[in-house]
Amino acid sequence: MMELTADCPFATTLAARLRGSRDDLTQRWLSRISDRVNINPNRVFPTEELLDHVPLLIDGVADFIENPASVATSEVPVIAKAMELGELRFTQGFDEHELLKEYELFGGILYAFLSRTADEIDVQCTRRELLTCAHRLFHAVALIQQATTTQFLSRMKGRVHEQEERLRAFNRALTHELRNRVGAAMGAAQMLGEFPELEDTHRQQLFGVVYRNVESVGGVLDNLAELARLGTADTRQQRHVTLRAAVAESARQLRDAARKQGVEIRIADLPMVEVNAAAVELCLTNLLSNSIKYSDPNKERSWVEVRGRIAREAEPCEVIVQVEDNGLGVPVNQRDRLFERFFRAHEETRPSVEGTGLGLSIVRETVEALGGRVWAEFLPNGSIFSIALPCRRAEDHEALSRSD
Repeated sequence: MMELTADCPFATTLAARLRGSRDDLTQRWLSRISDRVNINPNRVFPTEELLDHVPLLIDGVADFIENPASVATSEVPVIAKAMELGELRFTQGFDEHELLKEYELFGGILYAFLSRTADEIDVQCTRRELLTCAHRLFHAVALIQQATTTQFLSRMKGRVHEQEERLRAFNRALTHELRNRVGAAMGAAQMLGEFPELEDTHRQQLFGVVYRNVESVGGVLDNLAELARLGTADTRQQRHVTLRAAVAESARQLRDAARKQGVEIRIADLPMVEVNAAAVELCLTNLLSNSIKYSDPNKERSWVEVRGRIAREAEPCEVIVQVEDNGLGVPVNQRDRLFERFFRAHEETRPSVEGTGLGLSIVRETVEALGGRVWAEFLPNGSIFSIALPCRRAEDHEALSRSD
């Protein structure tokens, strides 16, 4: 490593200037990253935490310029703060590009400061000393970035490991379910072929076994296909229908399942707006299916109701669709994971209920791909699942005007 000569006045003065300008440099950094990085400012600066970090990082750079041994281990406050920044960025959902861009801007601001300040510092300085100060500035930024990135990647590695474990568990569950379904359908079909003299009643029962199991396999494969396609569809090829038509189609698809479970599907008031047919029908089908599967057998009457409205308070306005039921609800200790992939809230208490745990995650990812949001509310006797989609079409705003 390049070393300064003893007691270099330029390094001491530059470090002092950095410390004195840290608030101004922090503001420059805030402005630059807001302008250059495609991130919502509320995500970049959600609290005062970041403003507590950046000045301390600048102090650490100044300390390193004066004495490289001052920034060497994780016990040093600046390295600890850099690691905390990596933790903060992980929890905020940053990706690797956003993290690298952040430090690119940070380093650029400090180099610009060095360039401006070099001519203002009125002390004797050789070219070697000036270049060594620049090298130390670069090395300090690199060390801080390394600490932040190491912590960030460590947490990402843990997340990937967790997802791999969940994926393996899902593969086992999916394989088991598909094997059971295909085996039941093949067994029933084999009996139909081997015993043509069966009575019509028995033949219809076996045919029902084949049909229901093949239909169930088809549903699983459709969900997997939709999950793979999320976010890749060409918006120019998307078909739009009225919200009422989308709700009616979803209810039609689940009519037989609802009848079998003794669940009444109700369709209440819906605004006259158009929606993405495939996306909204997919979401509603999954929400209605969950309400039907988890109906409460102890209730005299089971029902699920779909209703909608246009939210005036949002900007832009939102189309909100709600699916309410009087079913089993969701255990309190499992509500936080409700929209995770492969998670099934009633897997232990209702093992007989079929499913892969993909339904609600598909709803969430589909709605978010359209720029919307999804949430759940829990009642003493049931649940309400809501999706909100932005009003993107002129017809939506016209519907809002007509409803005034």
